[in-house]
Parts: sequence; C-alpha cells; structure tokens
Amino acid sequence: MSDRQDPLIIAGERYTSRLLVGTGKYKDLEETRVAIEASGAEIVTVAVRRTNIGQNPGEPNLLDVVPPTRYTILPNTAGCYTVDDAVRTCRLARELLDGHDLVKLEVLGDQKTLYPDVTATLEAAEILVKDGFKVMVYTSDDPIIAKRLEEMGCVAVMPLAAPIGSGLGIQNRYNIVEIVENAKVPILVDAGVGTASDAAIAMELGCGGVLMNTAIAEAKDPILMASAMKKAIEAGREAFLAGRMPRKRYASASSPLAGTFF
Repeated sequence: MSDRQDPLIIAGERYTSRLLVGTGKYKDLEETRVAIEASGAEIVTVAVRRTNIGQNPGEPNLLDVVPPTRYTILPNTAGCYTVDDAVRTCRLARELLDGHDLVKLEVLGDQKTLYPDVTATLEAAEILVKDGFKVMVYTSDDPIIAKRLEEMGCVAVMPLAAPIGSGLGIQNRYNIVEIVENAKVPILVDAGVGTASDAAIAMELGCGGVLMNTAIAEAKDPILMASAMKKAIEAGREAFLAGRMPRKRYASASSPLAGTFF
C-alpha cells in the first residue's frame, strides 16, 4: 500500500510521512536542515521558548532553514512547567506564525524525568481547545488519560515510550496497544525512541506515527540516522498493515512436509 493510499491525517490535513522530527540539539542550522530533509518528515516541531522563530529580530531564524512553505511547523511548549506558561507559549506561537493553530502541548512535571504533569496537561488542553487551537498532546502512557484527552478535543495524543531523550525505546508495549486500540484520533509515540528498531516497533504496534529529536540529533551521524528512521517508520507501518504471523511455542517447517520424497 503506497503512502498516498495510507496517509496520516491530523486535524483534517493529509501527510505522506509518519515521521515527525524536532529541531533541537543539532550542531548548527545547516545540520538541522540536512537531517530534516533526509528524514522525509513533513511536520517539524519547534520549541518556542528555546528557538528563534521571529521573536528575536536580528538573530538566526530557524524558519530560514525550515520554511513554513515546505513544512508544517508544529510549535511546542517544551520547557513549560505550568498551565499558564504552556498556554502563553501557544498564544505567542500563534502570533508569530500568523494565526497558525496547530500546536504540540507538553506540561512537564519535574526536571529530572521530564515526565508530563498529567493534571496540568488536562487543564491546559481544555483551555487551548476552547481557544481554537488544534492540540497534539504529549502525555504519559496511561490509556485512561489518553482517552480523556481525545474526548476533550485533542487532534492527536502522543504518549511517551520512555523519558524524553533517554533512548530506552518502548517500555510498556501493552499500554501503547491499549491506547491505539481505543483511539479515534492518531496516536503518535513521542519521547524515548533511540534507534531505528524502536521506531519500527512503535509502528508495528499500530501507532499512527512517531515524533523524535534526540535519537537523530545525538547519533554519531545524524544525517544517516535520519535516513534510517525514515525507512524504519515505513517498514514498521507496512508490517502492521501486512499483519504478522502468530507466535508459536515450537518450530514450524517453512516448507510443507506433504509429498516429501524420502
């Protein structure tokens, strides 16, 4: 099945790539540009509190190398630990991006784990949805919370695989499957992916996509890793659509035994 026949649909928009990427931790803007191109991503997330997208005139602007004419820019609230900070950051992004209303919400609970503050996330999501934002939301891998965020009107729910930047891969596959099977909006794994096999597993579990940054930016060769992640996402999605064989306790001959000559 081609990408065009199997698009990722977020807030009514169709995307051929199911890989979403961030823009932090690269050595410079040129490496950022080339890595994003190699990834094939169409949605690029930007930390408004850490990156200049026009709020600091005279400084290098990320949008010069990741132009909104080519990519869907996804402003995020990374670094926000309160509801007020998160909401204010989204409203600033909307002003800077001429009314752009698709945002990634994250409200963090503590600096050591960067786990989401779930109660604050729920509160901020409710405010932003009522304010007309299309909210993609970073959350824990709790199926109940994921469903509640969907019911509140979030356009995509993004449970963590493991702590942000940890590279540990998916730690609780059961929860991710539960979230996916009960959702009517896209579920995208966000945080914790370390290498291509992690991305493929997320897609094989039925996720709509994967968002990553550190796994690419902190690889020894970020450009090559971006290319690997692109292929892993595609392979994992195809495997999910194909339907894997059942697991068995004992061997099963690859060739039929009937009619064997002895």
